[in-house]
Amino acid sequence: MAKLRHIALSVSDLQKSAKFYEEAFGMERVRESNVAVMLSDGVVSLALLSLEKNDNAPDERGPSYRGLHHMGFLVDDVPESSQKVEAAGGRYHGQILNVGAGADFERKYRDPDGVVIDVTSAEHATSSWRVPVD
Repeated sequence: MAKLRHIALSVSDLQKSAKFYEEAFGMERVRESNVAVMLSDGVVSLALLSLEKNDNAPDERGPSYRGLHHMGFLVDDVPESSQKVEAAGGRYHGQILNVGAGADFERKYRDPDGVVIDVTSAEHATSSWRVPVD
């Protein structure tokens, strides 16, 4: 069974947005890089993204897009889950470039309305490219 792992928002200022969600909702910062800050309520994560700074995730919405960027689902088997997504009408959308171990660990799809969805393995979600906050 897939589990909703994160919701990603494209924001104009990573630190300002992170501070807002920390102060307004008590979310805790768990990881960050120069292109993303990951916050969590202990169950689901909120990924704040800076599209202007991220050359690894080209997006047809452009670097100035703000708002819901994608949702991420954690699955046990990416290839098997991908078949289910495609059978249900999802369209393959690609991968984040130069990140992770390939298509058996993370894939992006669009749902029937065009919403971007990550299908992600636990190995990808916890991989060393994600820098924990001290």
